[in-house]
Amino acid sequence: MTKPNTANPAVLRWVEETAKLCQPDRVFWCDGSESEKDALIDEAVARGILIRLNQKKLPGCYYHRSTVDDVARSEARTFICVPTSEEAGPTNNWMAPAEMYSKLRGLCAGAMRGRTMYVIPYLMGPLGSPLTKVGLELTDSIYVVLSMRIMTRMGQIAYEHLGQGEDFNHGLHCMLDVNPKNRYIAHFPQDNTIISTSSNYGGNVLLGKKCLALRIGSWLANKEGWLAEHMLILSAESPSGEKTYVTAAFPSACGKTNFAMLVPPPHLAAWKIRTIGDDIAWMKPGADGRLYAINPEAGYFGVAPGTNRRTNPNAMDTISRDTIYTNVALTPDLDVWWEGKTDQPPAELTDWKGNRWTPGSPEPAAHPNSRFCAPMKNNPALAPEADDPNGVPISAIIFGGRRSTAIPLVYQAFNWIHGVYVGACMSSETTAAATGEVGKIRRDPMAMLPFCGYNMGQYFRHWLLLRKRLCVPPRIFYVNWFRRDSTGKFIWPGFGENMRVLKWIVERTHGRADAVETPLGWVPGPRDFDLGGMSGFDPAAMAKAQEIGLEEWRREALTHDDLMLKLYADLPKELLFQRELLVARL
Repeated sequence: MTKPNTANPAVLRWVEETAKLCQPDRVFWCDGSESEKDALIDEAVARGILIRLNQKKLPGCYYHRSTVDDVARSEARTFICVPTSEEAGPTNNWMAPAEMYSKLRGLCAGAMRGRTMYVIPYLMGPLGSPLTKVGLELTDSIYVVLSMRIMTRMGQIAYEHLGQGEDFNHGLHCMLDVNPKNRYIAHFPQDNTIISTSSNYGGNVLLGKKCLALRIGSWLANKEGWLAEHMLILSAESPSGEKTYVTAAFPSACGKTNFAMLVPPPHLAAWKIRTIGDDIAWMKPGADGRLYAINPEAGYFGVAPGTNRRTNPNAMDTISRDTIYTNVALTPDLDVWWEGKTDQPPAELTDWKGNRWTPGSPEPAAHPNSRFCAPMKNNPALAPEADDPNGVPISAIIFGGRRSTAIPLVYQAFNWIHGVYVGACMSSETTAAATGEVGKIRRDPMAMLPFCGYNMGQYFRHWLLLRKRLCVPPRIFYVNWFRRDSTGKFIWPGFGENMRVLKWIVERTHGRADAVETPLGWVPGPRDFDLGGMSGFDPAAMAKAQEIGLEEWRREALTHDDLMLKLYADLPKELLFQRELLVARL
């Protein structure tokens, strides 16, 4: 056992109790230092857990390959463990805490024999922020240690924030044999505890991310009067130097990272977009009645396929060094490749399963949910406010999903309650970020369906009540970059051109852009949207992207009932009224 680097009695007691249960050969207390990182990387490479990539092309970068049945979030094996199923709600998997603890203690008993238990202290949020939370993850995975070092503010800084207090998240991760039958990602909100077993995939085992930041975080937020949301945060600076702060909620693999790191097209090059966060926002009403947001993370755990110099040059710069790649393909000289990185694939690769791959191979070279894990500080477009403990005031909240039909490019909700309804009825075509069928349309309220740590009807109520504490509530918008025409081609070019949508949104928040009323909400009129410099995209194409088919939307409104009926017992009546108003307008 290495020497503990804290005297906090609650921490020492919990580590000792967990070590007695898991029986590791060794306990390693992480301090977050550079020398520790170098030693752990060398050990991981020696044991074949990581592959050292071409250091001339990708300095400080390494490759990790997971097992073939451990490549995405396991939503079916994710549980909220509270006293009653009503508290968890019908959209969560539930198990009584005593029953789940008994099951997991049986799986974890002696699970680390022959292994090392790593003690990872970390912060979610900037040091000194009133929203920042302390976590302690105990794991037998070097991959988790090195990834948590990137994704969080890891090391002694966490003990500094905690002091002698006992308010920290208790996280335990046991790899076991990575057998899906023994895979559980269990959350105990009332104990501030997370236990994950038999997985080594990031979303299931980097316990500060979705587990603490969203599932436990949303439960704490409801209790303490703030919001924990699956949202990016960006700063949009106009040519005059005016900064507007925006959050946006998209389901996984629907373009959050691209939008957070957006590079404006030449026509709007005078605008500056800076990234505060690409995935999670913690937001709380300030003394001035505005909603303030922080990014609790310190890194990016992004989807690799589709990322390239054209779609996201800032991401490509960010992941060019000090990055861990998971389940991408390898070139013969130990560079990385994935579908969409270049127009033409290399002549030969080693695929994500470790097999020889050529352009004629029947399967993708990289897994569709292959990932990069990169430090926030690498981002050339990182906003200086990213570490501000006070957060930034939010002027606009954007919801959006991946829909090939029905949903227009952009519209604005009429007011806060209507905006909550719009977010509650979000839908998206499923992607490879979660296990299950790809391409199926599902309701994903506020992009939080897999991440809300309590009854979603109560979650909507919490959003509605928060309005009473806001003198200047953010305006709420909905976007859809993924609408297709009759030939299956995307109507809107997306990526950097999304700046045009963002520009209209920003100007609406400041009362400087007009709009036209429709049954769905306010939309930009023909003269309200800047199409200057767009080759091959004219007002007719814009009208197609913004088309609202009344018959199509009458059918769409009927599908809202699926979620409404599931949550009916706890659904705020305001949302039922909003549904009736929508039907009446249609």
